[in-house]
Amino acid sequence: MSSAATAAPSSAATLDPRTRLLLEGPIAATLLRLAAPNVLVMGAQAGVGLIETFFIGKLGTEALAGMALVFPVVMLMQMMSAGAFGGGMASAVARALGARRQRDADALVFHALAIAAVLGLAFMAAALLGGRWLYARLGGSGAALEAALQYSDWVFAGALLVWIFNALAALIRGSGNMNLPAAVTVIGSLALVPLSPLLIFGWGPLPGLGIAGGALALLLYYAAGTVALGLHMLSGRSLLKPRWRELQWRLPLFADILRVGVVGAISTLATNLAIAISTALVAGFGAAAIAGYGTASRLEYLLVPLVFGFGAPLVSMVGTCVGAGQRERALRVAWIGAGLSAALTEAIGLAAALFPRAWLSLFDSDPAMLDAGTRYLQIVGPVYGFFGLALSLYFASQGAGRLLWPIIGNLARLLVAALGGWLALRAGWGLAAVFAAQALALIVYGLVNAIAIARGAWFGPLGTARAAAAPRPAP
Repeated sequence: MSSAATAAPSSAATLDPRTRLLLEGPIAATLLRLAAPNVLVMGAQAGVGLIETFFIGKLGTEALAGMALVFPVVMLMQMMSAGAFGGGMASAVARALGARRQRDADALVFHALAIAAVLGLAFMAAALLGGRWLYARLGGSGAALEAALQYSDWVFAGALLVWIFNALAALIRGSGNMNLPAAVTVIGSLALVPLSPLLIFGWGPLPGLGIAGGALALLLYYAAGTVALGLHMLSGRSLLKPRWRELQWRLPLFADILRVGVVGAISTLATNLAIAISTALVAGFGAAAIAGYGTASRLEYLLVPLVFGFGAPLVSMVGTCVGAGQRERALRVAWIGAGLSAALTEAIGLAAALFPRAWLSLFDSDPAMLDAGTRYLQIVGPVYGFFGLALSLYFASQGAGRLLWPIIGNLARLLVAALGGWLALRAGWGLAAVFAAQALALIVYGLVNAIAIARGAWFGPLGTARAAAAPRPAP
């Protein structure tokens, strides 16, 4: 008994301060503290897309429509690399550190980078070989299709950079360090402000590359960020200290990442498929409608990195608590984070519904484009809070390693959006009905996730278990 008693303080004394904060700090304050730099980083990353869209919009409606065709595929890669598999990497590291398995946490770095390399090359091959077929199926034709192919070929030629950058950022965030990825992303985003127009339009002797210039600027951003994060990982300042000479490829470590990442990828695929199908439905109303819908729905995509600002700390906090056996605290973390995320996304959605042209007119002034985008934001914007609720609970579920119900919720969203939109068009109800189906789909997505976790999808009904285990008073 005495040896056990003395072992606990010694073990606690060696606990890293970042890990201790995740296990013992006040939940709301800790989430906000960790989320603040992360919201900044995700806002900056969202700004990367806005900067690019703003300048490409100056090339005309066809270029903007071409970019809208590619955008769901680019976001699929982003969400899989940063959210699905990146979440799996962060969750695995957090759980290893929470359980005080430092050597496993160090070894996970190499396993994560190997997964990222394979998937990056797979995305590159798929987009370069199948891009024309895909964008044509999404409704692209003529100049819009050619613009889409030009942009897509450049972006996906550098897919490996995107995956490695997001893997390194996820590993560092999983260790509780939110500040470094934030700093790297913010600095890179600021550099894009002059770099994007320089490569798109040219200057002096430097020729303009058009829409390809926007893609090249994006790849330069990821290349510089990858170098910065990699140098930190090799320095003595990183909590993770991968040692190549000690590396042993271990299937359980691959499985620890993939069991969360693969399941998350299914959910991510469902999200992007819902947008892609809706894009194809909207395509029947013309290129201006595609541009309007693509520009308006970009705001929904931008909510993903903003919610990820809370989502990354949720993965780390929930994963660390689960690794340490603190299940009740893990659930409290999830609900507090979900409430903060839902409030943030609902505020943005209401603002977009009230002032839709303030957003849309940043990118184009075509009346048909503005009309389609306005209808989308006025119908779907007011339910963005459900999207924030669902997405934050998805990230929390990654930390817990329990992703069944988030997948079911996302598949339900896909079914409602696709089937509802198709039925609306068959009935001749027009574009507004397609958008109404998307709004209903977001409500379903949020409610399925929230109800499932509230009913014990992670650990069962903890309250019932506590009551059963409590001593009964003597008669």
